[in-house]
Amino acid sequence: MYLIVRKTLTLLVGAFAASFVVFCCLAVLPGNAAEVALGTNATPDAVARLSEEFGTDRPLLTQYADWALGLLHGDFGTSYVTHELIGPRVADRFGVTLWLVAGGMLVALLIALPAGVLSAAWHRKRRGTLLSALSQAGIAVPAFLAGLLLVYVFAVRAGALPAGGYVPLAEDPGEWARHLVLPCLSLGLVQGAALSRYVRSAVLSVQRQDYMRTARAKGARRWAALCRHGLPNAAVPVLTVLGLQLSALLVGAIVVERVFVIPGLAPRGARRLARGAAAVGSAGAGPLGATGGRSAAAVGARAHPPLPGPARAPLGQATHRQRPRLHRPRPVRRPAGRRGR
Repeated sequence: MYLIVRKTLTLLVGAFAASFVVFCCLAVLPGNAAEVALGTNATPDAVARLSEEFGTDRPLLTQYADWALGLLHGDFGTSYVTHELIGPRVADRFGVTLWLVAGGMLVALLIALPAGVLSAAWHRKRRGTLLSALSQAGIAVPAFLAGLLLVYVFAVRAGALPAGGYVPLAEDPGEWARHLVLPCLSLGLVQGAALSRYVRSAVLSVQRQDYMRTARAKGARRWAALCRHGLPNAAVPVLTVLGLQLSALLVGAIVVERVFVIPGLAPRGARRLARGAAAVGSAGAGPLGATGGRSAAAVGARAHPPLPGPARAPLGQATHRQRPRLHRPRPVRRPAGRRGR
């Protein structure tokens, strides 16, 4: 009981420390929420009034304390741009991402467990080497590239599955499952390849233990001893790694959502980030940023003036200096050699 309480307190302290670091990093970014909400043509007085209304003109510690207290009460705040409650919107979209993560985890387990066990059982054989090479190749393939390849094969060429989109479970369970097949496969293939390496390592370590040799000495077959005594002991480190893989699955799910146009956490966050970056970038750039590419071209022209030279005629008309001259090759004069005696 003491260990559980200690680990829980450590988790809470670490979570609040990470949130404070992220809060400080967001505070030092150029621009503020009032400039993003009002746009690039906002006056300083309007920005000051809206900053006071939002509370962003207060000290940083006061803002973080208000946010943390609201979070403890279940209040995630209100959007500065749309003036909507953030909590219900995040809850709705997080459910979609959670289905994708669960499906990707299921696919990863279905791939990693057989591949890892067989790769360990066929250790130092051609079949085991082939499985290890396939797992290494799967780790090298990013999730978005796997998604694009699956879309090309199963949606574009075969036409068996939809290329993107999402249907809620309450509307049509069949279409909901069909729309999640390719995203879950693209997410689970990559994670399953990485997880199979841990399964292989755990099974190889178990096979060298004394109880496995004792079971074989008593007459148990290799696969029977492995399934009865080896796999339960090998599952302990695999479960530990599986918990660590959840964060990688969540990050991969955000990327896969962008590929398959799934209304999860990724599309909404990307739009908000793009809108905020555009507003902050325009506000921080000043007059030079507002002029755009024309000012860059003008600066480049002033920095690198054209070199002086003869005036060129319009296209299609060649002057006397620009006409090509035909030069005949001069004959090479060879020195007369001495005659041999």
